[in-house]
Amino acid sequence: MSFLKKEFELFVLITLSLIFLSLNSILCKIALVNEYIDAYSFTFFRVFFAFLTLLILITLRESKKESKLKKISLKGNWLSSFMLFIYAIGFSYSYLNLEAGFGTLLLFTAVQLTMLITSLFYKEKININKFIGIILAFIGLSYLLYPSKDFDISYFHLTLMVISGIAWGIYSVIGKSSKDALFNTYDNFFKALIFTVIFFVFVLFNTLQISVNGILLSFLSGSITSAIGYVIWYKVLPNIKIVTASILQLLVPVIAIILSVVFLGEIFTMKLLIATLLVSVAVLISVIKKESNQNT
Repeated sequence: MSFLKKEFELFVLITLSLIFLSLNSILCKIALVNEYIDAYSFTFFRVFFAFLTLLILITLRESKKESKLKKISLKGNWLSSFMLFIYAIGFSYSYLNLEAGFGTLLLFTAVQLTMLITSLFYKEKININKFIGIILAFIGLSYLLYPSKDFDISYFHLTLMVISGIAWGIYSVIGKSSKDALFNTYDNFFKALIFTVIFFVFVLFNTLQISVNGILLSFLSGSITSAIGYVIWYKVLPNIKIVTASILQLLVPVIAIILSVVFLGEIFTMKLLIATLLVSVAVLISVIKKESNQNT
């Protein structure tokens, strides 16, 4: 019974984290497409509000324990923080051109490939279900990216999204060793904020654009879908295999595509439908059977 309860809790946490990850794309695209805020400012406020929220949460947690607040060490943990920054900045700038649904599918396919390659170094076994799922997922993406008459896309922004996906993949792999999801995420966002401030030297002042709506959307993306969502994700990661985590994240673009059609009015083309169905089937095949005596 306790096993079933644990499995159900894990299912709920995974579902919540995937929904939050998909909402990030929608919130960012809404902010940029309506010119409520520029890409850099959205990233800065997103990271800032995430850090602020996590600071409040960890302060409340430590106060209940009646212990001193954990201090951030500047001696380590810079790689995961830098990957978080690279993901966030590339994510925002790529959405200046890419549609939310397409961008999210591209992002998490890059994530999957990165985590798949990494899992080989960790000597994780890939069963037949996962192997078939991976092949199907890449067929879906290849079909989506295959040039056609109506295929018009900026390869610069596409590259930014791929880099963003690689960074998120590495960030997720590092999260496998997390022993304290809340503190680790808090630490990551604090250091990512430092990188974001430094990046300001590369930003043209006349490109900055801030409005109340833009701040609100970056607040929602930072405090809710990023801060809370990433804590949940770091809490989930130690309980599942790297390969499983990479495949599960392919559900994010499926959710994002549906949300982008509803909230952004993006066109749900037959090409996107087929690619989405292939990815969905790939995920289903991959997770439908568990390996005995091993984490999923």
